[in-house]
Amino acid sequence: MSIAEGLASKWISVSEPTPHVLHVELCRKPVNAFSAEFWREYSALFDRITREGRDVRAVVLSSTLPKLFTAGIDMGDLSAVQNPEAPDAARASLSNFHFITEFQSAIGAVERCRFPVIAAIHGTVIGLGLDIVAACDIRYGADNAQFTIKEVDAGLAADIGILGYLPKITGNHSLARELAYTSRIFTAQEALHLGFLSKVVPGGQSEVIKAALDLACVIAQKSPLAVSGTKRIMTHARDHSVQENLEYTALWNSSALQTNASCFSPAPVIILIFPSSKDVLESLRATKAKVNPLFNPLVKSKL
Repeated sequence: MSIAEGLASKWISVSEPTPHVLHVELCRKPVNAFSAEFWREYSALFDRITREGRDVRAVVLSSTLPKLFTAGIDMGDLSAVQNPEAPDAARASLSNFHFITEFQSAIGAVERCRFPVIAAIHGTVIGLGLDIVAACDIRYGADNAQFTIKEVDAGLAADIGILGYLPKITGNHSLARELAYTSRIFTAQEALHLGFLSKVVPGGQSEVIKAALDLACVIAQKSPLAVSGTKRIMTHARDHSVQENLEYTALWNSSALQTNASCFSPAPVIILIFPSSKDVLESLRATKAKVNPLFNPLVKSKL
């Protein structure tokens, strides 16, 4: 059974182009505008993949629309934020707070996944679209990609993540503020220079998707335990000191790297140094035999 089976929904297409790799495509015409229904659907997809233990090792996120990735939030759906039944301003404010934090958590679903998510970006990315791709592990852009943090033009401060992500991703607070204060469009090349993109792919939609899928295939051949641990550790590092992250890494690896050394006689040198996971042993075996390693799923599927 394909790991993509049953995952597609109203505005999201899901396929398995190669083993252990999912291609998630946003397909809400005409402009991939995110209504509350759409972003809840988006969040539910990634949370479900993790919950069900599907053997997904990398995901590529893209748009099916030819000219843009997403136009951002569905402005016609903003009425969903309002709570006319609230008896006073304080309760209305609390209702808005709960709505916004739910929205933030939904867009952050890709960060909670055990596997890397690669954004394959083409065309225009507006407002919420930057929050979505900023939460991804890796961002590839077609050379026609362009971005704008549009919220100030709608009379709002961007509140779903980009104001926190962009300075930390790029390390350039001055330019991040310039882009957020002015809503000016910045190109794929500028995004690459900033460090927001790791690669600009010549061509358009099909070329950037192919490049992202090629990268996903490489990642999917690695130990899922090692990749998942690396993702967690690097995400932790973003918001903690080096020393705090070193301790977190030690705690993670002390639990992740365990096996019964008595099973091996004589014990490999690496086992004499520290308890090893089966993925380490499989990597050693495959390297010695000059073959591709075969790793067990990260967790047992509940399907």
